[in-house]
Amino acid sequence: MKKYLMLIVMVVCFTAANALDKGKWTGFISDEDCGAKSDIKGHAACAKKCVKGGAKPVFVVGDKVYAISNAKKVETFIGDEVTITGTITNGVLEIDTVKK
Repeated sequence: MKKYLMLIVMVVCFTAANALDKGKWTGFISDEDCGAKSDIKGHAACAKKCVKGGAKPVFVVGDKVYAISNAKKVETFIGDEVTITGTITNGVLEIDTVKK
C-alpha cells in the first residue's frame, strides 16, 4: 500500500513541476512558420511579414519555441529580443510582462 501511495505522490509532483513553469526569460519573438531559425537576430523583417500574413507569433529561447496564449501583448515586438515574465504550461506561454 505504501508503494502505491509513494508512486502516486511522485507522479503528482512530477506532473505539477512539468505542467507549470513560472519565471522570467529572454529570447526573441518570431513567427510560427520559422520558429528558431539559425539567424534569429537577422530574421525580424521576415517574422513581421509572416505574422502580418497570418502566422502566429512564438517566443524563442535558445532552441525552444513556445506558443503564446495572449499574442496581442507581443504585437509590437515581432522580431525583437525581449524579456518576458509569465507562466509556461504544457509548452504554451502566458505573458505577464514584456520588455525590450
